[in-house]
Amino acid sequence: MLNMAAGLARLGDLAAHPVVAELGRAFADAGHDLAIVGGPVRDALLGRPTHDLDFTTSARPDDILRIVTPISTAQWDIGREFGTIGARVRGEQVEITTFRADSYDGATRKPTVEFGDTLESDLVRRDFTVNAMALRVPGVKLVDPTGGVEDLVAGVLCTPIDPAVSFGDDPLRMLRAARFSSQLGFDIEPRTREAIERLRATLEIVSPERIQGELTRLLGTDDPVRGIRVLVETGLIDEFLPEISALRLEVDEHHHHKDVYEHSLTVLAQAIEHEHARRPGADPDIPLRLAALLHDIGKPRTRKLEPGGAVTFHHHDVVGARMARKRLQALRFDGDTTASVSKLIELHLRFFGYSEGAWTDSAVRRYVRDAGDELERLHILTRADVTTRNRRKAARLAQAYDDIEERIAALREQEELDAIRPEIDGNRIQELLGIGPGPAVGKAYRFLLDLRLDEGVLGADEAERRLLEWWAAQD
Repeated sequence: MLNMAAGLARLGDLAAHPVVAELGRAFADAGHDLAIVGGPVRDALLGRPTHDLDFTTSARPDDILRIVTPISTAQWDIGREFGTIGARVRGEQVEITTFRADSYDGATRKPTVEFGDTLESDLVRRDFTVNAMALRVPGVKLVDPTGGVEDLVAGVLCTPIDPAVSFGDDPLRMLRAARFSSQLGFDIEPRTREAIERLRATLEIVSPERIQGELTRLLGTDDPVRGIRVLVETGLIDEFLPEISALRLEVDEHHHHKDVYEHSLTVLAQAIEHEHARRPGADPDIPLRLAALLHDIGKPRTRKLEPGGAVTFHHHDVVGARMARKRLQALRFDGDTTASVSKLIELHLRFFGYSEGAWTDSAVRRYVRDAGDELERLHILTRADVTTRNRRKAARLAQAYDDIEERIAALREQEELDAIRPEIDGNRIQELLGIGPGPAVGKAYRFLLDLRLDEGVLGADEAERRLLEWWAAQD
């Protein structure tokens, strides 16, 4: 429940911030209005940490630059055509934008930039009422023309104007609704939700990069599952990530398997719990969270109904890895993220063979080698993938994974497992075998690597002897 007295006190603290106070005085002395707008005001009222300071003003860009230059150490006007001037004041980066009254053509997200004359008209054009509040400075005067405070109290997301108009102007706002639902723990007001369902296809005018950015921000919240549910239930996710809603497989009366969609959401939530436990205070691990969400997307394509009621998903790990790579590339994720996610999905079943029987040291080494830099994430994903309600089975799997991690740690200490490589490099292989660069060198290298994985450290002399012995036996 929002405590308004406490919230107003926090607004006072925000207005007293040294950067805010100095800017407020400078704009007032120049005869212009200035207000903090959007997220910082919302978060101050909610008692959440405030981060970036965004301002709006009656001043035009040239006037903004003239006012901030004497009190800032740097200025930039890369957003001048949109009315935005950036500056560094007292070591903090701020952005100050002229009141706007934009219009949209309905074909693109790019507005026709029009400067406005009042703070209220600027606020009405924003995405949600809880983000359409401002704090006039200097002083402490809350401006809330669209009922943002009431919606904060109610815990709902609602557009300041007709949602069909708002989303028609900028369809990306539909994705933001899901993100803010996760970020704030708010419900989406029914009329706003219905507009998302009806207008979801208009997302096609939004670039993949913008969609990817919002999805990344959603996954970086403390409870992304809430936002994923919004995307699936409204059908919006089908416009850019249909593999998730496809997880809601039908189950007939003769064949039974766990709900893959609900399982995937549980794995995502559990992966975040493990992530926080293992790396407290670290930034959200987006590749891990993507892998958790997508790890079973190969199941719909590989599902086979067997006689007797069994259901199989053979090779869904490999199929899912390919599907994830293709989808993440389409969404313009960077190469490192795409490679990490696809590798984690491809390897996410590997551990379950360990729980069925003790692995040799060779098998453990191969597990580490195949995981490479993704080993820590694979640890988390594999543990999160246990969602059984059978406590005995869950305990057995947890104990098995404790065991494999202990063995990896012991082998790492013993053999520097992180840098597994043959004890003879390619140049020495060529010298010993009397050959030049070519496929034979690679074949010899793989033989030595397998030897290293199977038997551990042999020493250079023994490795050379075994290599020569192997080479003599080749056709």
